[in-house]
Amino acid sequence: MASSHSSDSAASSGPIDLRVVRRLFSEPARIRESNFLRREIAHRMQERLSLIKLQPRAVLDLGCGEGADLGGLQAQYPQSRIIGIDASLPLLEEARRQRAQASSSVQRLFAKWLPGKGGAGDAAHIICGDFARLALGAGSADLVWSNLALHWHPQPDLVFAEWRRVLRVDGLLMFSCFGPDTFREIREAFAGVDEAAHAFSFVDMHDFGDMLVNAGFSTPVMDMEKITVTYDTTAKLLADVRAWGGNPLLTRRRGLLGRGAHARMCEALESRRNAEGKIPLTFEVVYGHAFRPAPRTTSSGEAIIRFDPQRRS
Repeated sequence: MASSHSSDSAASSGPIDLRVVRRLFSEPARIRESNFLRREIAHRMQERLSLIKLQPRAVLDLGCGEGADLGGLQAQYPQSRIIGIDASLPLLEEARRQRAQASSSVQRLFAKWLPGKGGAGDAAHIICGDFARLALGAGSADLVWSNLALHWHPQPDLVFAEWRRVLRVDGLLMFSCFGPDTFREIREAFAGVDEAAHAFSFVDMHDFGDMLVNAGFSTPVMDMEKITVTYDTTAKLLADVRAWGGNPLLTRRRGLLGRGAHARMCEALESRRNAEGKIPLTFEVVYGHAFRPAPRTTSSGEAIIRFDPQRRS
């Protein structure tokens, strides 16, 4: 999860109440059942990453949560140092517990089949910290990976600048986040109740591309897809929306809806049942990747001109 100050910048994703975000991500059990989509998006990111030739020495998983992506990154880059960073200590404690349990299982397996050989070990490191203010030196990583975490920060443009800082020249940033059509059904259902903001407005893919360029990344590639998840009941749909973050806006309505207003909202969702009797919920998933280019100027502003003479045959 993200943790930082809010801002009124035009590049803001909205006036996010970070206290709400922190409270949500301090309860691992509350968000666990919604992890199915995070795992699916991680798999699709891995497919994209496999198409890029990269041999990173150090990989950062920013907003790593319970650390579910760390194993996949370690498997893809077994010689790399994998570092997971998240601001939620309860999620990281869960990550450490799960990884210790997995490591113990591996050690038992090795002890059974290869006595005296020991376990395979775990090269991943987990750190509690703010992914927008990393306690790392410039050029510390070759790959920055972030799965469905960036949209919780009120100023993704500042986050991109920080991520560029910690990347080495020619290092790769790969991330995913939610786009504007996410929770569309929720916004439309509440529109018949009142004019308050009941669902978070996510940043458009093209705006993310502009932010990457402004932050100093080169050749950004952005694409998106829409995924529809269906539900048997409005109660389960709304529970997953809350698990995904619900409405962390400072401008959100205070207090609970009345029974009548809640009933009208649920009726609007019920009216969307498809031919199979399921209620749909839309997720717009934005994918992006970009490289950190070699600098074109010195720290004092002087232009850097590269001269590569042709070898004589």
